[in-house]
Amino acid sequence: MTDHPLPAASDTDRSAAPAAARPRTTTRDPGVLTRRLTAWLGTRLPGARALAATVPDANGMSSETLLFDIDHPEPPEAACALRLAADPAAYCIFPRYDMARQYRTMRLVAAHTDVPVPRTLWLEEDPAHLGAPFFVMSRAAGRVPPDVMPYTYEGNWLHDATGAERDRLEAASVSVLARLHDQVPLAAAGFLATPGTGSALHRHVESQRAYYAWVVDGRPRSPLIERGFARLADLWPPDPGETVLSWGDARIGNIVYDGFEPAAVLDWEMAALGPRELDLGWMVYLHRFFQDLAEAGGQRGLPDFLCRDRVESRYAELTGHRPRNMEFHTLYAALRHAIVMLRVAYRRIHFGEAPAPADADALILHRDTLEAMIEGRYW
Repeated sequence: MTDHPLPAASDTDRSAAPAAARPRTTTRDPGVLTRRLTAWLGTRLPGARALAATVPDANGMSSETLLFDIDHPEPPEAACALRLAADPAAYCIFPRYDMARQYRTMRLVAAHTDVPVPRTLWLEEDPAHLGAPFFVMSRAAGRVPPDVMPYTYEGNWLHDATGAERDRLEAASVSVLARLHDQVPLAAAGFLATPGTGSALHRHVESQRAYYAWVVDGRPRSPLIERGFARLADLWPPDPGETVLSWGDARIGNIVYDGFEPAAVLDWEMAALGPRELDLGWMVYLHRFFQDLAEAGGQRGLPDFLCRDRVESRYAELTGHRPRNMEFHTLYAALRHAIVMLRVAYRRIHFGEAPAPADADALILHRDTLEAMIEGRYW
């Protein structure tokens, strides 16, 4: 989801821009967590110790990350990252965290595609060790387009790159989606099917309705989000298209880059089955979200980067599939993002970091964008 942690190496370049204040994401003690990790590691690799364990400054808004090195004569990987299910005491972003599902998805992608994913090492489903299920993977060296401050702002490596370098990164990122969608056999990905009846797209949207209902349970409802769901019904594709494995959080902020080429594709907790356009709409819209923030802040941003028409053309050239129904899918991406942002805002209110407004829609940072999409005047 948006604003996830970045399990890259310690030399990962996050941003040269000043850091912004971040809301609370955990109530766990990093020191205690590190000692418990060392004790657990010895059960999997006798004599091993966890060294230099750190919690990233941009620890995620959902699952948590711990970066550490393994001290052992024959470690499977020297530099590792641990993904830990969210702290139940931290007003979780999602109602359920299935670490085994994420672990299995990464192994599936690694087995059937040439998409670079971190090597998965261990899965631990017993919460007794660290307080929640977790898995350990290799840690990729490289740099990640930052979220805070966004890569569309001046002063970070992607913004300061040349147009040719950004074009190279864009083409390589779209290629990740093309290869993922084309190479994973659907028969092997059945465990990612969303429960319910109807098409994969119908199930996906219904799961988002259920998620929204969970987010507003006991809290003010969002008239804007509810208008968004109504508009989706008006725009519903007559033919949703081929079902593929959808990455779910398909954005460049979840990729570690070696130069301008993907070195590791991260964050698979939102993976599901659905049409190709789920990922395309998310990648296009999430960039527009950051671009709109830059323009609202008086900056030019990167208006020529990840443009919708060019992303669609690149994808069609790589796959032979011309993206369809993108008005629906970019609106759906903005709507899904709004639900997540509403939950994040309610968590800030829960911890006393922000006051509760009279209007729930005021908590949605891209409120104007979502309204414009619903009314057909954004693109």
